[in-house]
Amino acid sequence: MSWTDDRVATLTKLWADGLSASQIAAELGGVTRNAVIGKVHRLGLSGRAKPASTSARKIKTATRNSNTYNARPRALRTTGGRTAPSAPARTIIEDIPVPECKKLNLVDLTENTCKWPHGDPSTNDFHFCGNSPKDEAPYCEYHCRMAYQTVTDRRRVKRAAAG
Repeated sequence: MSWTDDRVATLTKLWADGLSASQIAAELGGVTRNAVIGKVHRLGLSGRAKPASTSARKIKTATRNSNTYNARPRALRTTGGRTAPSAPARTIIEDIPVPECKKLNLVDLTENTCKWPHGDPSTNDFHFCGNSPKDEAPYCEYHCRMAYQTVTDRRRVKRAAAG
């Protein structure tokens, strides 16, 4: 199969109309979805926004995964390449005192320091907790409790904060 001027014009029109690469391949016949994608890139045709169903799937997956323990602190989770908002700086956790932050830089961290991040990594005042970690965990007892919450714990904290 070769890309004739007519086929390229049809491809361009169908792409602009919002058809998927698979739909265009079926319409043209004798060409695969990947061939259509390759030609679209070589022609430099503009990309399109992803359909709403893709983002809905991600939300469902995220909701489903929230039923497990979270192994990464909130400050490090990302969404679409952006840093997600971190947890409140002074979340109240029953029976564990809030530790005094030692404000360590990345190069000062060791296996014997809490690696809980504080602040925005793009600013000069970004630092890490630096207190002694709990057992083999990367965080002190207080930050472990923040990082590894069950869904039930998170809901209880949200309800208490809402008043």
